[in-house]
Amino acid sequence: MTEPSLLLALDLTGTFVFAVNGALTGLEAARLDIVGMVTLGMVTALGGGILRDILIKAFPPAAFQYWPYLAVAAGGALLAFFFSRALRRFALPILFLDAAGLSLFCVTGATKSLEYGLGAVPAVILGAVTGVGGGTIRDVLVRRVPTVLTSGLYAIPALVGAAIVVIAVRTGIYGVLAALGAALVCFLIRAAGIRYNLNAPVAPEAKNKNDPRQSEKPGGP
Repeated sequence: MTEPSLLLALDLTGTFVFAVNGALTGLEAARLDIVGMVTLGMVTALGGGILRDILIKAFPPAAFQYWPYLAVAAGGALLAFFFSRALRRFALPILFLDAAGLSLFCVTGATKSLEYGLGAVPAVILGAVTGVGGGTIRDVLVRRVPTVLTSGLYAIPALVGAAIVVIAVRTGIYGVLAALGAALVCFLIRAAGIRYNLNAPVAPEAKNKNDPRQSEKPGGP
């Protein structure tokens, strides 16, 4: 598989799994109709890539330039709509599906950023933005705190995966195995966070707010 075809395959796969996850997340957060679920699924699947393309001045964004992106995103969202009852029984697998999408997008985001002449650090950042951008927009639309701000092992795996891509490209070893390896590392870190409920450190004040014992007013009966 050549590098362009690999990039497209990873991008479309990530688009599909994010569309399914985004539509199901919208259904859990609000009672959405078919238009709402498809819209939220497509926003989740395409939002990060559109943000990346705007920032690197890749116009028009790939989501609007190549019809398969819109078709795959809409197809994933419609699948979630018609089979939502069956899919919602698999809450944990859906989380791992989201981890897979995150892993694929951080790789494609960093790769495309480097192709457009960005430096190492901006490419790593935009790789992560590609992975978390759509989900962030989705969470804002359903009025909840974005996952990237509350889950310590969400943005971090994306940054690690994107960094591996940048290192592989700069050392001249980037290819199918390197891309898949970067995606796998990102996936494993995120999966460990899901499995063991791992998060980045939070401020002591935030811990106290989450501790029900700290919510008791002093001087009470």
